[in-house]
Amino acid sequence: MAKHAAVIGSGVMGHGIAQLYALAGYRVSLYDLQEEFLIKARASIEHSLFLLVAEGVITDKSRVEALERIVLTTDLQSAVSEAEVITEAVPEVIELKWELFEKLEQYARPDAIIASNTSTFSIARLIEKAKTPHRYIITHFFNPAQLVPLVEVVKHETTAQEVVQATMKLMAEIGKSPVLLKKDVPGFIANRLQTALMREAFHLLAEGVADAAQIDTVMKDGIGFRWAFVGPIETADFGGLDTWKRVMDNLAPELEASTKAPAIIEEQVAQGNLGTKSGAGIYTYKDMSVTEKLRVRDEQFIRLGKMKHC
Repeated sequence: MAKHAAVIGSGVMGHGIAQLYALAGYRVSLYDLQEEFLIKARASIEHSLFLLVAEGVITDKSRVEALERIVLTTDLQSAVSEAEVITEAVPEVIELKWELFEKLEQYARPDAIIASNTSTFSIARLIEKAKTPHRYIITHFFNPAQLVPLVEVVKHETTAQEVVQATMKLMAEIGKSPVLLKKDVPGFIANRLQTALMREAFHLLAEGVADAAQIDTVMKDGIGFRWAFVGPIETADFGGLDTWKRVMDNLAPELEASTKAPAIIEEQVAQGNLGTKSGAGIYTYKDMSVTEKLRVRDEQFIRLGKMKHC
């Protein structure tokens, strides 16, 4: 496969995906509606690449070359006309995606793979209006896309087998750990697991069992510490299925089972407290730099990634 990728949408996910392709040697067209979005995206890419250099993951030469491979554009047709793979990372509004796909089918090469980074819509929903459904696939990256290894790959029954194979190969080529789902289910795998755990975490917070920092510590220094290397199903095998049968039989009836977002999240959103993006959420960020917290997070992710690949 030739080395030209297009990324549509330069936001939180899009700029990270563009960085991945550029580091893997691809010429990347990064598209967005406004120049100011692209300028912000380039600054984020530069910051991320400098972190990778500082942590010894890439050389400064690789950083410079990756930046040179990324072309910023507000011209959709020029962005996609030569690309072998096009990744859509626009907001989760189905009408926006349908409108974009209609244009992509006009502008893109007939053999180009059209991949969506959706975390919400099924592949069946995405291709409802597509004229060439055989080349559509989902590649669901995780934030920050340039650092988290997992990509969930979701195909439709009409997706060409060569598209599936090429996508899996491509994800591995850019350094990801692709998982091909056997079924297309809402939330795929990771967000279903995350939502189940977070529902219980917020329930414990609401019940006053512990404060937010304590609950997060349990996750980071207990469950998450193990899960970085040993998954939940392996954990059950290692601990003994008979033991886990008793644990689950005893605890399952006690777990939170609501079917909507926790009240505390509803209340915070209603008050405009959206987390780091607004300066307050469950935690408050008024006395600290959100940028600094994100930098430290990314450094830790980079170090964990290096450890996992030793």
